[in-house]
Amino acid sequence: MSAFAASAQPGVLMPNWPAPVGVRTAFTLRTGGVSAPPYNSLNVSVHVGDDRAAVAENRRRVRSFLRLPAEPAWIAQVHGTNVLNLDITSAAATRATPPMTADALVSRQNGQVCVVQVADCLPVLFAARDASVIAVAHAGWRGLAGGVLESTVASMAVGVGRLITWLGPAIGPGHFEVGEEVRAAFMASDPGAISAFAANERGRWQCDLRALARRRLEALGVTAVYSETCCTYADRTRFFSYRRDGRCGRMAALIWLER
Repeated sequence: MSAFAASAQPGVLMPNWPAPVGVRTAFTLRTGGVSAPPYNSLNVSVHVGDDRAAVAENRRRVRSFLRLPAEPAWIAQVHGTNVLNLDITSAAATRATPPMTADALVSRQNGQVCVVQVADCLPVLFAARDASVIAVAHAGWRGLAGGVLESTVASMAVGVGRLITWLGPAIGPGHFEVGEEVRAAFMASDPGAISAFAANERGRWQCDLRALARRRLEALGVTAVYSETCCTYADRTRFFSYRRDGRCGRMAALIWLER
């Protein structure tokens, strides 16, 4: 018997995009879990200081509510560009302690649940139009500038015209203040990225992560890009935000095949 009392169902946002038949997706919110403040309540991360038993229960609730075919492949994210191919990684390896390090996952097999955790960074879902391959990427500014989206698309190994993508909840430009080094990191390879930065009165820049992601995807030839517009910082009821709260939980973007 669970040591945790029953509660409302876990909060879940269903991505608004024309996912191909056989592609299932979800994005967890911060509600409907058991974690105590400041991780309240549906924190799915074991790396932020939360009680591990609470995290395990939160993950169980998500798995049960979404009727996932398997435990998601939880990874250790490092704001890099490494892509983990679940088709050539054993199930035991994806459950290893400590978890494997990557910032994106790809799969062509039924029942493999790809997942990334976020709390302001941009989650990006990918699917081939024929449901032959799926992927998810964790894209903060470092990962975007480093090429995590490019690495993910390359790992999917299909024509870019066959891909559709979804940009999930992330911190919006009104709240994402960055320094000149961030702007310079993008403009070094794409001078047009200047359009994603607006100067503020503090001599710094307001950064639009979604605009930067769109530019990267369109440069690759991926034009079917669907996007949420919500800001994780602004909506404290539904979303965790590291920029807003510091210590906080993490949400999950999930994608899997059920063909």
